[in-house]
Amino acid sequence: MTKDINPHPSNGDGTGIVSDEKIGTQSIENNSPVPESQTSTDESEDSSVSKSSDNEARLEQLENEHETLRSQYVRIAADFDNFRKRQTRDQDDLRLQLTCTTLSSILPVVDNFDRARQQLEPKGEEAQALHRSYQGLYKQLVDVLKQLGVAPMRVVGQVFDPTLHEAVLREPSDEQPEDIIIEELQRGYHLNGRVLRHALVKVSMGPGPKEENSGSSIENSQETPINLAEDSSNEEN
Repeated sequence: MTKDINPHPSNGDGTGIVSDEKIGTQSIENNSPVPESQTSTDESEDSSVSKSSDNEARLEQLENEHETLRSQYVRIAADFDNFRKRQTRDQDDLRLQLTCTTLSSILPVVDNFDRARQQLEPKGEEAQALHRSYQGLYKQLVDVLKQLGVAPMRVVGQVFDPTLHEAVLREPSDEQPEDIIIEELQRGYHLNGRVLRHALVKVSMGPGPKEENSGSSIENSQETPINLAEDSSNEEN
């Protein structure tokens, strides 16, 4: 008679079978995989944290670059503004220098016109007509100079100023105090408030030295021989 063999022997109370079932259940639980939803959640949290840190770093970098570019722009704009002002000032100075050079070469012609105008004394109808034409030409020249900003200096009776005048002569004067201009030898001119040509002037030195005791010296010189004559007569007696 065949006997059935139980692969899981028991102690008679069925403990052997229960132990095998527990062991099998535990092994199944230990070998069960982690749910996919939990894994994906952890990965998404890690990626979001890393992306946030990367964005903050990138934002800080962009802010630094913006500040650097802004500083460069402000500096370049200031340099360009200074360059523009300097160019404008240099162009104005060059234009004024050229104008001064041109007008300085014309002023001697104006001086000759003025001298001739003062010396001419027209007599007769033809001479007067020529004089009137000459006066009109001189007036036209003066008007052109005025339009360019040229103005003559008025110096007689003014205090001598070396920035405006050039003293050619100095002489004593009882009428004017020292350093007062008493005569204009060559007219000076301004160009828009700037000296175009200095005026050549004669300056007063003030009252000259006075002669003192001139009468008493003459009397003393006349009395001296009389005293000598009296002394000689006394010696003869």
